[in-house]
Amino acid sequence: MDCQKHLFSLESEVTYLNMAYMSPLLKSVETAGIHGLRAKNRPYDLAPTDFFEPVHQLKKTFAQFIHTTESDRIAIVPSVSYGMAAVARNLPLKAGGEILVVEDQFPSNFYAWQRIAQDTDVRIRIVTPPADVPLSKRGHAWNAAILNRIHSDTLLVALPHVHWSEGILFDLPTIRQKTKEVGAWLAIDATQSLGAYPFSVQDIQPDALVAGAYKWLLGPYSFGMAYYGPALDGGIPVEENWMHRRNSANFRELTNYEDSYKGQANRYCVGETSNFIAVPMMQAALDQLMAWGTESIQAYCANVTKEAFSTLEEKGFGIVPADQRGAHLFGIKLLPGMDQAKLAEACRRERIYVSFRGSYIRVAPHCYNTPEDLQKLASVLIAHR
Repeated sequence: MDCQKHLFSLESEVTYLNMAYMSPLLKSVETAGIHGLRAKNRPYDLAPTDFFEPVHQLKKTFAQFIHTTESDRIAIVPSVSYGMAAVARNLPLKAGGEILVVEDQFPSNFYAWQRIAQDTDVRIRIVTPPADVPLSKRGHAWNAAILNRIHSDTLLVALPHVHWSEGILFDLPTIRQKTKEVGAWLAIDATQSLGAYPFSVQDIQPDALVAGAYKWLLGPYSFGMAYYGPALDGGIPVEENWMHRRNSANFRELTNYEDSYKGQANRYCVGETSNFIAVPMMQAALDQLMAWGTESIQAYCANVTKEAFSTLEEKGFGIVPADQRGAHLFGIKLLPGMDQAKLAEACRRERIYVSFRGSYIRVAPHCYNTPEDLQKLASVLIAHR
């Protein structure tokens, strides 16, 4: 995969290495949004099918993207917090039960569980990586710690696939097997990985998978995609919306109120799912991601970072080994005593966009970046040791 910067709406002189903050839009996604905006300005041209068919197609595409044939298990949500609220509302609780999360997990996959802990006698257990483990073994040790904390009192394991600050990769297939053994649910916030790192529902079989669209899915803000497994069939949705009841396409009969929902996860969709601007934008983004393939994106990111990594490691900077993190998102551990304020100013001056997370710089390249972009960052880091 060659550098694809020409497909993105990016300024040419910017070195953007911060996809984990928010993605730029593909030009095709921007165009789809403009067309959607114009279509909304012609309401007299909209037919009842326009409320449902684009959404149906988007669900089919996303189902294919995450390797499931069940498009009715896909829900459109406005955010990860909304998608996790559906899980929280339907999670079976028991006295003394535990919900497992990892240290410094993104708050959209924490506050729902905190509310449960505040309102019931369920406890939250935060799993931290062992403090005495070197960076070279940090990912393995963290995964082992998670597995050791899953037991008969575990109700839910709520994780990302890739940690949002360090890029640590969590071993979801093995974790899923352990949750099945104890009867616990697995809910995944895939916002930091889905679209850049391969994911298969068939391989992992989560109870819930939710991802915001505005990062690696290259989609619009205030939009997300979710998958809900059989454990949530027949559950109670966050809201009661007419579009997700049976026969809702028959506009003439809408006040003949329908008690039954459409099948599987349709009940968990946000109201006004027929977003005439965001739905076509998300469709255009998924079409491009399907054409590229997440395996190719990972390979490309690994290739463009290889030379810079070698340079930085020679100078003492720490990076988690490749087999324990994503190639698209990783942390560079700064050297002791580095002045982060001066380093941040130098990055701004050079128009290098990264994120500072504690003692790490979070770097998140994509297929518009080049090896020269990463070497530019490495030069600034080395100059400010």
